[in-house]
Amino acid sequence: MPATNTDANRKRSSGRSAAGNSTLLMLEGDVSMRQRAKNQMPMVLLTLLSIIQALALELLWVHITGDNTLLQLSWLSILSWLQIAVTLLGIMLIWLLYSSMTMRFSWVPSPGDSLVPIGIGVLEFTLIACLGMDYLMPWFLILATIFGAMTAALHSIFRRARQDPDNRAFFSITAPATRRDFYPTFAVVGALALFGITLGVTGDQRYLALVALIVAAAIHLYQIYLNHSRWRTAMSLKTED
Repeated sequence: MPATNTDANRKRSSGRSAAGNSTLLMLEGDVSMRQRAKNQMPMVLLTLLSIIQALALELLWVHITGDNTLLQLSWLSILSWLQIAVTLLGIMLIWLLYSSMTMRFSWVPSPGDSLVPIGIGVLEFTLIACLGMDYLMPWFLILATIFGAMTAALHSIFRRARQDPDNRAFFSITAPATRRDFYPTFAVVGALALFGITLGVTGDQRYLALVALIVAAAIHLYQIYLNHSRWRTAMSLKTED
Protein backbone atom coordinates (compact mmCIF):
# COMPACT_ATOMS: atom_id res chain seq x y z
CA MET A 1 0.00 0.00 0.00
CA PRO A 2 1.62 3.37 -1.01
CA ALA A 3 2.60 5.82 1.75
CA THR A 4 0.34 8.85 2.14
CA ASN A 5 1.46 12.47 2.58
CA THR A 6 0.53 12.20 6.26
CA ASP A 7 2.86 9.23 6.69
CA ALA A 8 5.67 11.09 4.96
CA ASN A 9 5.19 14.14 7.12
CA ARG A 10 5.16 11.99 10.22
CA LYS A 11 8.43 10.34 9.18
CA ARG A 12 10.07 13.71 8.51
CA SER A 13 8.84 15.04 11.85
CA SER A 14 10.13 11.94 13.60
CA GLY A 15 13.50 12.35 11.89
CA ARG A 16 13.78 15.99 12.94
CA SER A 17 12.79 15.07 16.48
CA ALA A 18 15.43 12.34 16.65
CA ALA A 19 18.07 14.72 15.30
CA GLY A 20 17.05 17.35 17.82
CA ASN A 21 17.19 14.87 20.68
CA SER A 22 20.62 13.72 19.52
CA THR A 23 21.91 17.30 19.41
CA LEU A 24 20.45 17.97 22.86
CA LEU A 25 22.14 14.88 24.27
CA MET A 26 25.46 15.95 22.73
CA LEU A 27 25.15 19.41 24.28
CA GLU A 28 24.25 17.92 27.65
CA GLY A 29 27.24 15.61 27.35
CA ASP A 30 29.53 18.58 26.64
CA VAL A 31 28.17 20.44 29.66
CA SER A 32 28.54 17.35 31.84
CA MET A 33 32.15 16.77 30.75
CA ARG A 34 32.97 20.44 31.25
CA GLN A 35 31.47 20.36 34.73
CA ARG A 36 33.34 17.18 35.64
CA ALA A 37 36.60 18.74 34.47
CA LYS A 38 35.92 21.87 36.56
CA ASN A 39 35.09 19.80 39.63
CA GLN A 40 38.03 17.42 39.40
CA MET A 41 40.75 19.82 38.28
CA PRO A 42 41.50 21.27 41.75
CA MET A 43 42.06 17.79 43.19
CA VAL A 44 44.23 16.72 40.25
CA LEU A 45 46.23 19.95 40.32
CA LEU A 46 46.85 19.93 44.07
CA THR A 47 47.78 16.24 44.06
CA LEU A 48 50.32 16.79 41.30
CA LEU A 49 51.68 19.92 42.93
CA SER A 50 51.94 18.32 46.38
CA ILE A 51 54.07 15.50 44.95
CA ILE A 52 56.36 17.98 43.19
CA GLN A 53 56.68 20.21 46.26
CA ALA A 54 57.40 17.20 48.49
CA LEU A 55 60.23 16.15 46.17
CA ALA A 56 61.57 19.72 46.17
CA LEU A 57 61.56 19.82 49.97
CA GLU A 58 63.33 16.46 50.10
CA LEU A 59 66.04 17.71 47.72
CA LEU A 60 66.41 20.84 49.83
CA TRP A 61 66.76 18.77 53.00
CA VAL A 62 69.39 16.55 51.35
CA HIS A 63 71.37 19.66 50.43
CA ILE A 64 71.17 21.02 53.99
CA THR A 65 72.28 17.79 55.63
CA GLY A 66 75.08 17.26 53.10
CA ASP A 67 76.70 20.69 53.38
CA ASN A 68 79.05 20.81 56.37
CA THR A 69 79.89 24.48 55.83
CA LEU A 70 76.39 25.43 57.02
CA LEU A 71 77.47 24.62 60.60
CA GLN A 72 80.34 27.11 60.52
CA LEU A 73 80.01 30.77 61.48
CA SER A 74 81.23 32.60 58.39
CA TRP A 75 80.07 34.79 55.52
CA LEU A 76 79.66 31.67 53.43
CA SER A 77 77.33 29.98 55.91
CA ILE A 78 75.27 33.15 56.48
CA LEU A 79 74.73 33.69 52.77
CA SER A 80 74.08 29.99 52.22
CA TRP A 81 71.39 29.91 54.94
CA LEU A 82 69.79 33.02 53.49
CA GLN A 83 69.77 31.44 50.04
CA ILE A 84 68.17 28.31 51.48
CA ALA A 85 65.55 30.46 53.23
CA VAL A 86 64.67 32.23 49.97
CA THR A 87 64.36 28.87 48.22
CA LEU A 88 62.05 27.59 50.96
CA LEU A 89 59.95 30.76 50.73
CA GLY A 90 59.66 30.19 46.98
CA ILE A 91 58.39 26.63 47.48
CA MET A 92 55.88 27.87 50.08
CA LEU A 93 54.71 30.71 47.82
CA ILE A 94 54.04 28.41 44.87
CA TRP A 95 52.00 26.10 47.08
CA LEU A 96 50.03 29.00 48.59
CA LEU A 97 49.27 30.56 45.21
CA TYR A 98 47.99 27.33 43.66
CA SER A 99 46.10 26.07 46.72
CA SER A 100 44.33 29.38 47.36
CA MET A 101 43.49 29.72 43.67
CA THR A 102 41.91 26.27 43.42
CA MET A 103 39.85 26.86 46.57
CA ARG A 104 38.64 30.30 45.49
CA PHE A 105 37.86 29.88 41.78
CA SER A 106 36.50 27.43 39.27
CA TRP A 107 37.45 27.41 35.58
CA VAL A 108 37.38 25.18 32.53
CA PRO A 109 40.87 23.59 32.57
CA SER A 110 43.21 23.17 29.64
CA PRO A 111 45.91 20.51 29.17
CA GLY A 112 48.51 23.15 29.96
CA ASP A 113 47.16 23.53 33.50
CA SER A 114 48.54 20.08 34.29
CA LEU A 115 51.83 20.62 32.45
CA VAL A 116 52.76 23.95 34.04
CA PRO A 117 53.29 22.50 37.57
CA ILE A 118 55.62 19.90 36.08
CA GLY A 119 57.63 22.63 34.36
CA ILE A 120 57.69 24.69 37.56
CA GLY A 121 58.85 21.56 39.41
CA VAL A 122 61.75 21.06 37.01
CA LEU A 123 62.77 24.68 37.56
CA GLU A 124 62.54 24.21 41.33
CA PHE A 125 64.75 21.13 41.21
CA THR A 126 67.28 23.02 39.09
CA LEU A 127 67.14 25.95 41.52
CA ILE A 128 67.96 23.64 44.43
CA ALA A 129 70.76 22.01 42.42
CA CYS A 130 72.30 25.49 41.98
CA LEU A 131 72.37 26.27 45.71
CA GLY A 132 75.75 27.57 46.81
CA MET A 133 77.82 30.69 46.32
CA ASP A 134 79.54 29.24 43.27
CA TYR A 135 76.28 29.26 41.28
CA LEU A 136 74.70 32.56 42.27
CA MET A 137 74.22 33.75 38.69
CA PRO A 138 72.26 30.71 37.42
CA TRP A 139 70.39 30.54 40.73
CA PHE A 140 69.08 34.10 40.38
CA LEU A 141 68.31 33.63 36.68
CA ILE A 142 66.28 30.49 37.41
CA LEU A 143 64.50 32.29 40.27
CA ALA A 144 63.55 35.09 37.86
CA THR A 145 62.28 32.51 35.35
CA ILE A 146 60.11 30.83 37.98
CA PHE A 147 58.61 34.17 39.02
CA GLY A 148 57.75 35.07 35.42
CA ALA A 149 56.38 31.62 34.60
CA MET A 150 54.16 31.58 37.69
CA THR A 151 52.74 35.00 36.83
CA ALA A 152 51.96 33.93 33.26
CA ALA A 153 50.35 30.65 34.38
CA LEU A 154 48.17 32.28 37.03
CA HIS A 155 47.09 35.04 34.66
CA SER A 156 45.97 32.43 32.14
CA ILE A 157 43.83 30.73 34.79
CA PHE A 158 42.41 34.02 36.09
CA ARG A 159 41.42 35.03 32.56
CA ARG A 160 39.37 31.86 32.18
CA ALA A 161 38.00 32.09 35.73
CA ARG A 162 36.66 35.57 34.92
CA GLN A 163 34.51 34.02 32.19
CA ASP A 164 32.94 31.52 34.60
CA PRO A 165 29.68 32.67 36.25
CA ASP A 166 30.63 30.87 39.47
CA ASN A 167 33.26 33.54 40.13
CA ARG A 168 31.18 36.62 39.37
CA ALA A 169 31.12 37.79 43.02
CA PHE A 170 34.90 38.27 43.02
CA PHE A 171 35.43 39.53 39.48
CA SER A 172 32.52 41.97 39.71
CA ILE A 173 34.68 44.05 42.07
CA THR A 174 38.00 43.26 40.36
CA ALA A 175 38.94 45.01 37.14
CA PRO A 176 40.59 43.00 34.34
CA ALA A 177 44.38 43.09 34.33
CA THR A 178 46.00 45.64 32.06
CA ARG A 179 49.57 45.98 30.84
CA ARG A 180 50.31 48.34 33.71
CA ASP A 181 49.43 45.59 36.21
CA PHE A 182 52.35 43.54 34.90
CA TYR A 183 54.96 46.26 35.37
CA PRO A 184 55.81 45.07 38.93
CA THR A 185 56.36 41.56 37.58
CA PHE A 186 58.65 42.88 34.83
CA ALA A 187 60.54 44.87 37.48
CA VAL A 188 60.96 41.85 39.76
CA VAL A 189 62.08 39.54 36.95
CA GLY A 190 64.47 42.20 35.66
CA ALA A 191 65.91 42.91 39.12
CA LEU A 192 66.50 39.23 39.91
CA ALA A 193 68.11 38.64 36.52
CA LEU A 194 70.26 41.77 36.91
CA PHE A 195 71.41 40.63 40.35
CA GLY A 196 72.38 37.27 38.92
CA ILE A 197 74.32 38.70 35.98
CA THR A 198 76.08 41.27 38.17
CA LEU A 199 77.08 38.64 40.73
CA GLY A 200 78.33 36.40 37.96
CA VAL A 201 80.44 39.17 36.43
CA THR A 202 81.84 40.64 39.66
CA GLY A 203 82.11 37.43 41.66
CA ASP A 204 81.03 39.36 44.77
CA GLN A 205 80.05 36.84 47.46
CA ARG A 206 79.66 39.28 50.32
CA TYR A 207 77.81 42.57 50.40
CA LEU A 208 76.22 42.50 46.95
CA ALA A 209 75.18 38.88 47.44
CA LEU A 210 73.76 39.76 50.86
CA VAL A 211 71.72 42.65 49.45
CA ALA A 212 70.49 40.56 46.51
CA LEU A 213 69.34 37.70 48.74
CA ILE A 214 67.61 40.06 51.18
CA VAL A 215 65.76 41.69 48.27
CA ALA A 216 64.73 38.26 46.96
CA ALA A 217 63.47 37.28 50.42
CA ALA A 218 61.53 40.56 50.72
CA ILE A 219 59.89 39.95 47.33
CA HIS A 220 58.72 36.50 48.39
CA LEU A 221 57.41 37.74 51.74
CA TYR A 222 55.52 40.56 50.04
CA GLN A 223 53.94 38.12 47.58
CA ILE A 224 52.85 35.91 50.49
CA TYR A 225 51.29 38.98 52.14
CA LEU A 226 49.46 39.91 48.91
CA ASN A 227 48.11 36.39 48.57
CA HIS A 228 46.89 36.54 52.18
CA SER A 229 45.14 39.86 51.55
CA ARG A 230 43.41 38.58 48.40
CA TRP A 231 42.31 35.46 50.27
CA ARG A 232 40.71 37.54 53.01
CA THR A 233 38.98 39.71 50.42
CA ALA A 234 37.56 36.68 48.62
CA MET A 235 36.42 35.03 51.85
CA SER A 236 34.60 38.19 52.98
CA LEU A 237 32.46 38.37 49.84
CA LYS A 238 28.74 37.67 50.18
CA THR A 239 27.41 35.50 47.40
CA GLU A 240 23.87 34.75 46.40
CA ASP A 241 22.87 31.10 46.31
